[in-house]
Amino acid sequence: MKSDRLLSILLLLQTRGRVSAPELAERLEVSVRTVYRDVEALSASGVPVYAERGRHGGIALLPGFRTDVTGLTEDESRALFIVAARGAHDALGLGAALGSALRKVMAALPAPHRPAAELAGRRILVDAARWRGGPQAPADLGALQEAVFSDRRVRLRYRHSGAAEPSTYTVDPYGLVAKAGIWYLVADRRGSPRLFRAERVRAATVTDDPVRRRPGVELSDVWEALRREVEERPDALHVTARVRRDRYDLFLRLHAASLTAPPEDDGTSDWITVHLGYGAVGETRPLLAFGNRLEVLSPPEARAHLAEAAASITALYASDGV
Repeated sequence: MKSDRLLSILLLLQTRGRVSAPELAERLEVSVRTVYRDVEALSASGVPVYAERGRHGGIALLPGFRTDVTGLTEDESRALFIVAARGAHDALGLGAALGSALRKVMAALPAPHRPAAELAGRRILVDAARWRGGPQAPADLGALQEAVFSDRRVRLRYRHSGAAEPSTYTVDPYGLVAKAGIWYLVADRRGSPRLFRAERVRAATVTDDPVRRRPGVELSDVWEALRREVEERPDALHVTARVRRDRYDLFLRLHAASLTAPPEDDGTSDWITVHLGYGAVGETRPLLAFGNRLEVLSPPEARAHLAEAAASITALYASDGV
């Protein structure tokens, strides 16, 4: 609606100061011509807004002008109070600030919307942590936050999975990302995107050097590229297995991410055939948790690996112990 668009322009100008017409058009998903028509409408309604053309021009409000109108709809009010579990904010040292901010927003809401917003906060909770994820090593985000917000390079002592000693890197941070309850630093190292798990950072030192990010690249762009790289990497090992029907739901909860094709189920057999992809034969070992309710059919090297692992477990428990 045009009224919502006008309010969005007003709030953006209050927050950002001078904003170019193309940027406003992109944010609002309209044409630049529509933006200029909206600016004229705001000016006609008494808002002191003006446009300057040229390389360093843009659209801005006269200095000192503010409006207290929030313009929030009932649904928008609800959305603000459906917040994630406190873990993410606490990890950033913002747990208390979140509560204070929400109280201030509640006070500023139009009175008719306050009950709905308060109810949404009590009835809806988003918890991004996975079930039974196990205890996680605490991540010290202090220095990483400082580097991210001060736009400076950071020197890391970072221990890779399986490595005996940490390695040292100097990186250019784009930002921090919380994925399923785990914090990551997204950064460039020598101009290439890298992902660093925060809990593996043994030491972080913010340098005096300004960050050197690739021009025009934002955190969301780098994260999307890295996420695709992790999730869409080609699988070196293709496994065909069959799962007992009474364990299939549990199998899906644990291994759905490894599926490479729809399951084969004729509806009459006690077995459901699945196709899985792994980076190496050793990654198939968790399938042993299903015992005789799951059988790997191919390739032969996967069957041999699991048979060897099962034999070693049998030998362990067949002994008298220590």
